[in-house]
Amino acid sequence: MRRPRVGISACLLGRRVRYDGGHRAAPDLLAALPADFQLIPLCPETEAGLGTPRPPVRLVRTSRGIRALGVNDPGLDVTAPLEAHALARVETLRDLHGCILKRNSPSCGIRGVPVYPESGGEPSRRGTGLFAALLRERLPGLVLADEADLADPERLRVFVGRVRTRLEDERKGP
Repeated sequence: MRRPRVGISACLLGRRVRYDGGHRAAPDLLAALPADFQLIPLCPETEAGLGTPRPPVRLVRTSRGIRALGVNDPGLDVTAPLEAHALARVETLRDLHGCILKRNSPSCGIRGVPVYPESGGEPSRRGTGLFAALLRERLPGLVLADEADLADPERLRVFVGRVRTRLEDERKGP
């Protein structure tokens, strides 16, 4: 019998893929997930070839749209490699039933990601990470959550239920 396939930000699994070479291991989350979930590690930034460690980036609203620019070097623009990788990677993830992404990440944040004005100043917190936005656009039925959402037992229960429903719907076919 097929197991539920759930993508998860690799840093939440304890993999050292973050810009600073660190991780954001979430052992309580991992312990709370059902044992039959097949976890598929994802890190759009390292998978796009940006390396670890790497200069930190943030989302910036420019005249050319939302860009992933260097925090310390605004001339560093990694938008193109992130978007190119994301477009290709999303196509390989069509069999996922759910996805758990890193909150506030310029790649993986599903909501509330800081987006800075090009001229400087305070960010709005209305952004979506570049990878998360493509997941939402290209895989509209995919169940998405971030690790903070799933710290709430009720939200975790709902997420698990929705993932299982998506798997069951897949089994039934069109």
